[in-house]
Amino acid sequence: MNTNILLESGTNELELLEFQVGNNNFGINISKVVEIMINEDVTPVPNAPEEIEGVFIPRDKLISVIDLHKVVHVPHTASGKEIFIICEFNRMHVAFHVTSVKGIQRISWADISDPPAVTSGSSDEAIGLATGVAKINDRIIIIMDFEKIVSTLNRDAGLDLNGLDKISGPDAMAGNKHIVVADDSKFLNKMITDSLAKVGFHNIMSFSNGQDAWEYVQSFKDKGDDITSHIACVISDIEMPKMDGHRLTKLIKDDKILSQIPVLLFSSLINEQMIAKGKSVGADGQFSKPQIKELISYLITVLS
Repeated sequence: MNTNILLESGTNELELLEFQVGNNNFGINISKVVEIMINEDVTPVPNAPEEIEGVFIPRDKLISVIDLHKVVHVPHTASGKEIFIICEFNRMHVAFHVTSVKGIQRISWADISDPPAVTSGSSDEAIGLATGVAKINDRIIIIMDFEKIVSTLNRDAGLDLNGLDKISGPDAMAGNKHIVVADDSKFLNKMITDSLAKVGFHNIMSFSNGQDAWEYVQSFKDKGDDITSHIACVISDIEMPKMDGHRLTKLIKDDKILSQIPVLLFSSLINEQMIAKGKSVGADGQFSKPQIKELISYLITVLS
């Protein structure tokens, strides 16, 4: 498959690894995937949640295995020939136990919709854990909130809040400046905004996708004076439905007026390749989840 266009930045495209858990179709950004392998025997972990199947050591690296069948409450296949999808994000490795892998799909983030709302107590576990939904060849593919799944089972895998209370917060002027946050994970979006509020930022607007964030930022374009007096900074995830963080950054930085706004990328996908892409679209800073302390310290410096 020719993926040259995906090496460009700001095209709003991604490659999605499609897999099944039971008869349900799911997807994960191929950028998170390290390896796909036949499931192996694992060593159970005492007192672990039932969704954590155990650990195994491929090539001298200890990896935890999360059974997605138990996460979404569907039975395993009878054949036993199932798959481990080994991923790397948030500076950690984890294997997801799935039924099968169907292949790689190239799609636009614009073709990925926000998941439908679910009511509290809904039995539809898959939709409740979704960050987006795509339709490909008449199939509905659910993009799961893998960060939330891992963080729920292992609190240490969430945002690293250690030392956040020791940060010297922004001065009164900086604390009142307007900050826009875009992150499709409801779980992490709230953690980010709560962390910003905790250190002393009071004017925060958050969105679950890049498109809504872009439309909001654009609405300030005709104010006629310094744009940063209206929006002081944008903090964006990379993976988001409708519009990803690279596309959002490129649109802001390509605009003569909006380009003054600092854009900070905060993502579980920050690696050497992603840093290069972020630089090419004009990101002012790039930070890897879960290191929110570094992000906030940099933000305070920029706004002060």
